[in-house]
Formats: sequence, C-alpha cells, structure tokens
Amino acid sequence: MTNSRERTVTPPRIAIATNNGDIGGGEVMLLNIAGALRELGMRVLVVGPREPGDLVAEAAARGFDVEILPASGRLQWMLALRAWRRRNRRVPLWCNGLVPSAATSLLGPRLVHLHIIPTGTHAILAALARIGARRTIVISRFMASRVRGRTMVLENWTEEIPFVPHEMPTSGEVRIGFLGRLTRDKGVDVLAEAITALDLGQGRSARLVLAGENRFGTTEDDRIIAQALAPLGDAVEHLGWVSREDLFSSVDVAVFPSTWDEPFGLVAAEAMAAGVPFVISDAGGLVEVAGLEHPWIARRGDAEDLARVLKTVIGSSSEARDRASKHARGRWECLFSPRAGAERVRRALLALPREAGHEDRRMETL
Repeated sequence: MTNSRERTVTPPRIAIATNNGDIGGGEVMLLNIAGALRELGMRVLVVGPREPGDLVAEAAARGFDVEILPASGRLQWMLALRAWRRRNRRVPLWCNGLVPSAATSLLGPRLVHLHIIPTGTHAILAALARIGARRTIVISRFMASRVRGRTMVLENWTEEIPFVPHEMPTSGEVRIGFLGRLTRDKGVDVLAEAITALDLGQGRSARLVLAGENRFGTTEDDRIIAQALAPLGDAVEHLGWVSREDLFSSVDVAVFPSTWDEPFGLVAAEAMAAGVPFVISDAGGLVEVAGLEHPWIARRGDAEDLARVLKTVIGSSSEARDRASKHARGRWECLFSPRAGAERVRRALLALPREAGHEDRRMETL
C-alpha cells in the first residue's frame, strides 16, 4: 500500500528556445543539449516558431515536448517568444542564440548561449540580452577571449558517429571534400585555388567534392567562388546538402579552410569522430578543436600553403594517417562525444549561481 503522505517527485522542467526555425549548426547543438538535459532527468520543452518548422518537427520526432508559436520570420518570432516568456516567467529558459536571448531580456531565470561572436549592432544586442541572465555561455575558449564580460565555456559536441578507417588511393584520382556553406568566409574560393595549383605528380589528379549551398551568403560569394572553380572544369562535383556520413564516406580527405574566426568548428569535430583525414585552417577556434598537435593545419586565406598541406596529407604514409586519425578519434571521445557533452552540461548546471529566497527554485535543482 502506498503511503498517503508520499508524493510523486516531478522532474525539474526547463525550456529551450531556438535561434532559428530551420536547422543549422546552432540548432544541431540545441538538440544535443536537449538530449543531455533529458539524460540528466529533466523534462525538456523545445520552443520554436511555426515557420520554418524544421527544428520543432525534429525535436518532436526525438520525443521532446514542443511548443510551436505562431510566428513566421525573425521579428514575428522574437515578438511571439517575448509574449510567451511573459506568460511563463518561472520556467528556466535556455536561450540558444542571440535572437531568443534578446527577445527575453530581463524576463525570468535564463541562460544566454551565444554561438557566434557578436560584433557591431549584434554586440549591443548581446550586451542588453545578457542583463539579468544567470550565465552567458560561449562555445570555445577562443570565443570567450573575444566576448566582453564574464562567460562560461561549454564546448560543442557531436552526435554518436561511427569510426571508419580510410585508405588513401596510391594512384589515379584523389577525392577532396568540403562540407559547409559555400561562401568565402568558409574559404571555398581559397580551396578551389589550392586544388588548381595542386601538383600530385605520377599521373595523379584531384577532384573537389562540394557538399553544401550558399546559405546566408551573397551573390558576390557566388561570383567569386564560381570564378575560382572555373579552372577546375569537370574536376568539381556538387552534392548539395548531404549528410556528413555521405560526404565523409565518399572522399579521401576533408578540408575546412575557413578564413573568418570560426567560434568553434563542429564539422572538424565530426571529421575527428569519423576517421577521415582532414585539413583545417588556423582560423578562430578550429585549432582549439583539432588540437595543436594536429598535423595538417594551413594558414588561413593562403591557397599556396593549403596546397602544400594537402600534398603532405595525400603523400603521407598510411601509418602516419592512421596514427593521426586514431589520435583525433581519441580526442573526440574525450572532448566532443555525446558522453563528454552530457558531462559538460552537468558540470555547467552545477556551476550556476544559487538565488537564495527566489520563489522559483527550479534552477537550483539542475
């Protein structure tokens, strides 16, 4: 018989508000964070706009509670979220990006989670959004060095990714892959110039495999990248948006040659997990992710140096590539695997400041 004085303990609840309704890198992390919170025994509510509805649809498919607000477009989403927040001030809110952080400024217990270094007017918005927040979370030590004020570093992590050893062809064509936005800040034009200049010798050739589109880029990006790709002729393969598994399994080496200060570099962590040899530039947080000991790092924006590094990885021994891939996989398991991410979330929540006397003490249970 159940004691009448006993009562069911309800798991603590937390809401996560998305930055965008479609799924980009920040939204991938939102889903990862939601999964980590659920593993910690919390009830997670994902809040997003009706249009685009990709993020809330994916969250629902993964079994999370969702609340879809009647909004289409950035401004409507911010207004709808602020109205929702006024009705739900006591629910702890994880603001996954600058948009929800700014929209809910000064309203209830919040975490401000920034994925991009704010500059210009965004820096002003970020300063306003951070007022009253329990913590401002950033995704790398590099980003923490560029964001004013006190921050908490919570590095990104990936989903579970199988490790598949890669064999470099010793003759014929070498497939060099890129995954991401086809924009200049991602270094696509620099990569095209590097492959044009790449001389592998012994009758070997290189094919550039591009996975992605010009999302958030400009027509000037399209023009300059097309101009850089033209000398390669038929040695370019456009896949559009495909999964990382499809790209990694179809190439011999991956390249992430960003020219802007990457705040993290999630795709590099994915390559580390997958076992594909990869080259990065020294831009922003990419080296922080791959590690200073990573053997294949090129100078940002330098096509000649990128060609040199590509030739090095392609010409290296299978033993050297195996050592690098296994080391990268071990680093991923320690730092960027789901297990590592869940542990970081747990530690981050334990580090949150307590608010004695606050009538809603849910954040203290996290």
